[in-house]
Amino acid sequence: MPKSFSEQEKNNIKKILISSCKESWVKYGYKKTSIDELCEKAGISKGAFYIFYQSKEQLFCETIKAVQQDLYVLIEEILLEDQSKYGVVKALKAIYAEYDKSPFLYNTSSVDFTSFINKLSNEERQDIFLDSFKGAKQMFDKPFLSLCIEEEKALSVLSSLLNTIEHKDKIIGNHHEVFNFMLESLIEKIFE
Repeated sequence: MPKSFSEQEKNNIKKILISSCKESWVKYGYKKTSIDELCEKAGISKGAFYIFYQSKEQLFCETIKAVQQDLYVLIEEILLEDQSKYGVVKALKAIYAEYDKSPFLYNTSSVDFTSFINKLSNEERQDIFLDSFKGAKQMFDKPFLSLCIEEEKALSVLSSLLNTIEHKDKIIGNHHEVFNFMLESLIEKIFE
């Protein structure tokens, strides 16, 4: 008979599983991340894992959503502190740094990510995409920001900038410095 967990235990175990999943995803990738190892870190049996998640993919979906949510919280904190287009610059630099630490957030064309995403339902894939899009739009919906260009173009430009992380190994020089330079040069053309 499976062990029953209190709500507090369930919350703690889920946090450990998500944190361990993120760490393992960065280090080993989706395919090589072992549910057995994640369970060991959380102090639960493999059988108990299925009390929390129906599948490995469900844990990975929740992990990517948790990381995205953490980024949105970070963006909000930065924009509360600096309510200007320069706050947007700080927020985007923070996102870029997180992307650099967590390749699964941007390396969506890798065989490993494709293997993960192909196991998801259309609804789950759409949910991940919409979460990402929602966060980007959320940044623009601030009373202290005013766009100089259409919102769709602004989203596309900033998304393209962030996507330079995919080619960081091909950039001559420090890719963070290149990203920062491009961002700081373009911000004046995007926001008033």
